[in-house]
Amino acid sequence: MLMPSLFDEFFDDFARPAKSVVRYNYPANAVMKTDVKEDENGYHLDIELPGYKKDDIKAELKEGYMTITATKAENKDEADKKGNYIRRERYQGTSSRSFYVGEEVKEEDIKAKFEDGILKVFVPKIEAVPEVPETKFIAIEG
Repeated sequence: MLMPSLFDEFFDDFARPAKSVVRYNYPANAVMKTDVKEDENGYHLDIELPGYKKDDIKAELKEGYMTITATKAENKDEADKKGNYIRRERYQGTSSRSFYVGEEVKEEDIKAKFEDGILKVFVPKIEAVPEVPETKFIAIEG
């Protein structure tokens, strides 16, 4: 029995935009766009996170779901020579997206690398091992 396909779960998300806050003319549904490629070994995800740094990104695995969370806080203060504000803008927000990867996948199985605004994640295919029912006998004295 194989685990449910990450590819199938990914496309279930299309009707719902990523949880996000709109950033300076950057539409919320444009955050965390993800390309998923499948090969015989697993799934390769390329998740777009423009403007984020590695320290802004967290990946968590819980109960078979891998959740990627990106948090950003910016403060763009501009003042003239006397310290009077000309412009003052602040932004703080969090985006997250979850993918079902199966309960057989462990944290150490997943590989992730962040470069050039793209989080590259590899999730291996791990076949679910069916539990073998154990027969328990009762000792009979006699």
